[in-house]
Amino acid sequence: MATSDERKARHKKAMQRKKEHIDNRIQQATIDKGLIVVLTGNGKGKSSSAFGMLARSLGHGLNCAVIQFIKGVWETGEHLMFKDHPRVEFHVMATGFTWETQDRDKDIAAAKATWAEAKRLLQDDSVDLIILDELTYMLTYGYLDKQEVIECLQNRPAMQHVVITGRNASPELIEIADTVAELESVKHAFDQGIKVQKGVDY
Repeated sequence: MATSDERKARHKKAMQRKKEHIDNRIQQATIDKGLIVVLTGNGKGKSSSAFGMLARSLGHGLNCAVIQFIKGVWETGEHLMFKDHPRVEFHVMATGFTWETQDRDKDIAAAKATWAEAKRLLQDDSVDLIILDELTYMLTYGYLDKQEVIECLQNRPAMQHVVITGRNASPELIEIADTVAELESVKHAFDQGIKVQKGVDY
């Protein structure tokens, strides 16, 4: 059995190798650019992660914007927290979920009006970070022109970051993204008959 000193020595050697590897990767990362981050998958936490990035960006003094598609009937914690922040422009489609509206024409009109705000922001180089919350559904349902959305994202200011959330991100979005995370659902309280909880789910 290894002695305490031997174990400490092995640990130190392993950490030295790890530090050398990480330092080398950091040195090789020389590109500075605005990122497209796509948070997709069936698991909980896509919007929560995006708003964590919003809080982080504001902590660094960045100017931010939020465009929320689909949501809007319930007053969410993120809207209450950030809607009056002086460095956040916040827009909500405010139609609620599509299974509640049951009106495709109305949903498309609302999506296009909300997208117009997003499109304006994607041309504004004073905005450092934009969250396009639930945008993936607008493309999946065909409410917005996918090619127009992709082109706007690709032609935005060079240093502008965009975070896109929603299930079933299209291959085109994944292709142009710099970072893609797919959240997997292992277990969810709602599936056990537990109500959605304020502060956790909305």
